[in-house]
Amino acid sequence: MNLTAVTEVNEVMERHIEDSLAIIPPITNSYISHCNNSTKNINLVDVGSGAGLPGLILAIACPDWKVTLLESMNKRCVFLEHAIGLTGLSNVKVVRGRAESLGQDLRFREKFDVAVARAVSEMRILAEYCLPLVRVGGLFVAAKGHDPQAEVRNAERAIQMMGAAVLQLCSVFFPCAQWSHTAHMDSELPSYV
Repeated sequence: MNLTAVTEVNEVMERHIEDSLAIIPPITNSYISHCNNSTKNINLVDVGSGAGLPGLILAIACPDWKVTLLESMNKRCVFLEHAIGLTGLSNVKVVRGRAESLGQDLRFREKFDVAVARAVSEMRILAEYCLPLVRVGGLFVAAKGHDPQAEVRNAERAIQMMGAAVLQLCSVFFPCAQWSHTAHMDSELPSYV
């Protein structure tokens, strides 16, 4: 279906599967230390899921998580539904829509413990799309390329305006690859009356 530019099996395993799995430790570590003492039953949304990366992989690897694959393109949603049917996964569903719209919809606004995004947009825009979906006290994790510091600095004002704060940048290295990624963590700040 031409969903990714990478088609060679070993490269798919390294660039997509391993890359998706690599964000599990940063999610679980940050979630335990900042949100809850357990990672069981995390309600996660993958914004701009595309070919199911990382959301479909996370649903397979973490069967006790409830995963929503948010995708705006019908062709990709059809593929995701087909993949879910083939795998028999019961902890994942596909929602067709745009994050900027669903973040304003009361059925989705502040409903997720964790929002993840990989290869969607630059950080400032991602914060505006993803943070409205995250419950107060939850996490937003953006998988970014090798050197995201300038992008994160440019997004700090948008992140603060959305009521969140940067928790950490976590570098993820791949032993068999010549590249690395950074997981950028934001947290919705609790509201006090």
